[in-house]
Amino acid sequence: MSLRVVIAEDEAIIRMDLRETLEEEGYDVVGETGRGDEAVELVRTMQPDLAILDIKMPGTDGLEAARVINAEKICGVLMLTAFSQREVVEQARDAGALAFLIKPFQKSDLIPAIEVAMGRFRELRSLTGEIDALGDQLESRKLVDRAKGVLMDAAQMSENDAFGFIQRTAMSGRQRMRDVAQQVIDGTLRPE
Repeated sequence: MSLRVVIAEDEAIIRMDLRETLEEEGYDVVGETGRGDEAVELVRTMQPDLAILDIKMPGTDGLEAARVINAEKICGVLMLTAFSQREVVEQARDAGALAFLIKPFQKSDLIPAIEVAMGRFRELRSLTGEIDALGDQLESRKLVDRAKGVLMDAAQMSENDAFGFIQRTAMSGRQRMRDVAQQVIDGTLRPE
C-alpha cells in the first residue's frame, strides 16, 4: 500500500512538480490545495499519511494548519519554506512539523525528508498509544483500590480478601476487574 499524501502549496508550479515527483516515487497524492484553511479540511476528509505544507499560504498559513493537524493527530507533517532562518525552523517544529525542506529542493532531498517525517509520526503514534494504555492501567488500579477500601469498610474484609473477591468476581463473570470495582463503588455489588 502506497503512502497517501496531501499537498498544500500556493505556488501551482511547485505543487505540480511535487505531485509529479511523489507519483513517480510511488506515493498516492490524494489531494492538493493552495490554501492553508483548505489544507486542514482536505486532511480531515482524506485522512492521508502525510501532509506537505508550505509555510506561507493564503487563508491559514502552513504553521497554523500544522498546529491543527498535529493537535488532532491526523497525519505526519512535512513543512516547505523558502526561508531557512532559525526562527522559522523553530516555529515549524513547534507547530508539529516532523521534517522540514527549504525551497528550492531536490528530489533527492524530498524522499528522505518524507521518510523522516513518517518515521517520527509512527514513533509518536506508538508513544501516544503506550501513554493511553498506562493511563488506563493507572485508572483501573485506582478503581480497584477504592473498591477494596469500600469492601474493607462495608464487609469488614481484609485487603487480600477484598482483592480476591474483586478478582474472582471478574473471572467468573468474564468482566474486567475495573468494571467489577466500579460496581462495588456504585454499591450495586456486594459479597453475599
